[in-house]
Order: sequence, then C-alpha cells, then structure tokens
Amino acid sequence: MKKSSVRRVSLLLLVVGSVFCANAQVNIVTTAVPFLRISPDARAGGMGDVGIATTPDVSSNFWNLAKLPFTKQDNSIGLTYTPWLQDLGLNDVYLLCASGYHKIDDLNTVSASVRYFSLGNIQFTDNNGNDLNTFSPKEYAFDFGYTRKLGDHLGLGVSLRYVASKLANGAIGDEVYKTGTTVAGDISLFKNAPNENGEGLSWGIALTNLGGKIGYTNDALNKDYIPANMGLGISYTSVPNESSRISYSLDINKLLVPAAPSPLGTTLTAADTAAELAYKTQSVVSSWFKSFSGGNQLQLFQASAGIEYGYADQFFVRGGYHYEDASQGGVKYLTFGLGLKYNVADINLSYLVPSGNGVTRNPLSNTIRFGLAFDLDKNSSSNTSPTGLADPN
Repeated sequence: MKKSSVRRVSLLLLVVGSVFCANAQVNIVTTAVPFLRISPDARAGGMGDVGIATTPDVSSNFWNLAKLPFTKQDNSIGLTYTPWLQDLGLNDVYLLCASGYHKIDDLNTVSASVRYFSLGNIQFTDNNGNDLNTFSPKEYAFDFGYTRKLGDHLGLGVSLRYVASKLANGAIGDEVYKTGTTVAGDISLFKNAPNENGEGLSWGIALTNLGGKIGYTNDALNKDYIPANMGLGISYTSVPNESSRISYSLDINKLLVPAAPSPLGTTLTAADTAAELAYKTQSVVSSWFKSFSGGNQLQLFQASAGIEYGYADQFFVRGGYHYEDASQGGVKYLTFGLGLKYNVADINLSYLVPSGNGVTRNPLSNTIRFGLAFDLDKNSSSNTSPTGLADPN
C-alpha cells in the first residue's frame, strides 16, 4: 500500500464503507467502523446484498437473528472470505467472517459470530511526507445472540456486539492514538413463510448496531457514530414443483445516523463551530431520531433486490442489484452467485460485476466472496426428503 497518513487511513475507511462522491456539495452520511456494513456472506453477496427476510441459514447471524429457529439444521457453522477493493490494486485488504448457532430446543436458539477486517500495511508519514512508522490497521467485532420462537412462524432475536477498531497505535506526530472500542446490540423480528414447504411470503425487521460512539484518542468530543441501521425485508418463495424453488427478495436499509453539518461558506464561522459541537455532543439515542429530520429522506434509503433459483435444494443460481442515491455516493452494482450443497457442506461464490469507467469506475468492481458452511447435525439426511426439500414429517 502507498504511503499514507492517519488522514489517508480515514479516507480508505470511507472507500471501505462504499462512500464515494463526485460532487463536493453532497452531504453524505458517514460513520466509523464501516466494515460493519460490508455484506458478510457469499450467498447474500450474490443477490445484491439482501438477507433480512431470505431463507434462513447460518449467516442469518449477520442479517436477521430472528431467522435462526427456522433453519433446517439444529447446528451449523459458516466461514466467508472476501478480498476487498482489489480493483484499486489493494491486495492485502480483506474481510473474514465466521458464524455458528445451536438450537437448544424447538423454541430457543443461541448463536455467535465474528468479523475481522484487515486494512493491510500502511506507511505513516508526517505533513511533510517524512516516514514515521508502519502499521497494520485492523477492525473486528464479536457477537453473541439469542433467538426465541414466538409462534409457529414468528421469531424474535437479540444480540450483543463488541466492536474494536485499531487504526493506529501510540504517538503519531502530535496525536496519541489508541484502539477504539464500543458495545452495540441488535434486535430483529422475522415472520416465516406460512407453508411447510417454505412457499409464501416472509418478512423481517432488523435494528442493528445500536450502540455507543467510538473514538481513537482521549478527546471525549472527538468520537464518531457507528453505523446504526434500520432494515426492512420481504421475500416471496415459489415452489413450482418438487425439485425447484425460486425466491424473490427485497431489502430497504437506512442509516440511523445524522449527516454532519456542512460549512456555510469557504471560511469557518462561529455558527459552523456551534453546529459541529452540537453534532458531536448529541446523544446516541437522539441521533437515531435526528437521522429522520431534514432534507429529502427518500434519498437516504438504500435498496437491494435479489433472486435465487434452487434445484433439489442442492444447486443454486443467484442474481441481484444494489442501489444507492447519488446524494449518498451513488453506489450501484449488479451481482451474480452460485451455490452447491454436497452432503453436509454448503459452498457459495458471489461476484460483483464491474461498472463505470475511469474516475466513475466502481472500486468494488470484481469483488469475489467465498463461503463455506457445514451442517453439524448427526443425522442430517433426516432433515430432507429424497428431492432435497424439507421433509414435513
């Protein structure tokens, strides 16, 4: 990676969070630890990053914990590896995610997951371009969750998350940096399809990353919001015959974070300073509600749509599209994915199609995700019929 200062690390994090802007007048909502917004599994990655109401699987930990009681297996673990921003020539930046769950009984499920994001090696410099030292920034999050079935087709999930972001360490120039940490929680609801074969409409609601601000110095005012998010999802599954299954899914997401105030002119005024202070000292809870005020709120929503075709519950073909308004960076992309279930293993692959040219080229172009999951049930064959679909008996 090229030489960089701490400011360059922050700039890279904006790219990591898929926040791109060609118009300086646009006021984009930004947060710390944007790696929490990166799609953490290959299956969802192949469907435009939808996951709130899709068919439950081991990666439901990351999208909607309330889905877990409706999985076919009682125990499962999964792992996903994502090389990140390789289209920018960064070969040492990646996201690694692992998840697992255990059904205590028909009503109660516990789960855990971890996300590890590496930003590679960075050479820090001072304002004059002189080398200071090298560092390997990294971020990670640990989750523990509990889900309870509220009925035959309704589930409620809650989870607790510990987040750590180590972008720099020790004295760099005139600043002393430390690892930023915070705690957050999720709460989610899921309504499963009414038919035993999974056919019908499912929906979900997920409030995620509801937690404290995070800071990298001892300055109590110099802290940033984490990406608290409200997500709504629907999915309709059709089963045209005993071998085929088609699902159509849509997710709508909105950050529960207010936009930072923009300067009123080219020179910083007292009003600008007061607005900045009010923004930084605002409580986290009030910031969630403040995120719904001001401007065109429809521009702040992101949409993802995906389709999945499964044959005999063993072979899967996926496609999807992600949309973000130009006022928030205008990140749009098309994705494709494949899945294979063989015995107790699930193998998934997704690909983000290149788009744009030159300065408008999407830095996420050619992103590939690799996913692997294992069914840990002793008698996994008892969960499926000879066609591979769920056996209602």
